[in-house]
Amino acid sequence: METLIVERKDGVVNVTMNRPEKKNAISYTMFSELLEIFKEVTESTEDRVLVLTGAGGNFCAGADLTAGDGPQRHMLTSMQFYGNVGLALHQMPKPAIAKIRGVAVGAGLNLGLGCDLIVACEDARLSEIFARRGLSLDVGGSWLLPRLIGMHRAKELALFADIISAEEAERIGLVNRVLPEAEIDGFVDDWARRLAAGPPLALAQSKRLLNNAFSYGLAEAMDAEGMAQTVNGSTEDAREALDAFVKKRSPVFKGR
Repeated sequence: METLIVERKDGVVNVTMNRPEKKNAISYTMFSELLEIFKEVTESTEDRVLVLTGAGGNFCAGADLTAGDGPQRHMLTSMQFYGNVGLALHQMPKPAIAKIRGVAVGAGLNLGLGCDLIVACEDARLSEIFARRGLSLDVGGSWLLPRLIGMHRAKELALFADIISAEEAERIGLVNRVLPEAEIDGFVDDWARRLAAGPPLALAQSKRLLNNAFSYGLAEAMDAEGMAQTVNGSTEDAREALDAFVKKRSPVFKGR
């Protein structure tokens, strides 16, 4: 790919946004390639977890408003396309981890927030920077932020467009972990390996249930849990898990 580095090993797909000279700002080409890889991972039987990061010491400086590499079309059409990229990430049944170093702002931050887990380096700086550019939230930020940190904090980040530290992001629940530079790669690799070794169908069901949690009442959530658990109970992986438990060995899940 032109703007991404994609590496696959043992079910883990490492995707590195690779425009370091632009702090990995997202051009039309990068949006297109991200959409392609999210669809690939969704459809693959071999890919089990995705790790999204950036090259050159930064995660992503948001959309590149100066790239000029996309088709000439109405802005609303372009925004619908960019939204589809965030939606493809959100709907991907495989777990996704964002590994954030340096700058993560605007659309770049919201791509990170669209992942299921976020690990940030101590030097990370995060911002919903849109208001500084005369713009409003996009790539799912208006939906993601209130669910992650509550409405009042979401409005504070969106309306003031302040840049916050990784420590502050962890304090308000925007990221899962903050680690020193020397530890972040090993930590994320361990999380990715653990997820890749997990039961793919059951993890996908849990992800879907949690993604839909704010759309359900309790009764509907329990109905959805029952349906998911019925599906899980019929899988070879569930039988493998029980056999491994009885025999005191580690299960080997195959996603069927």
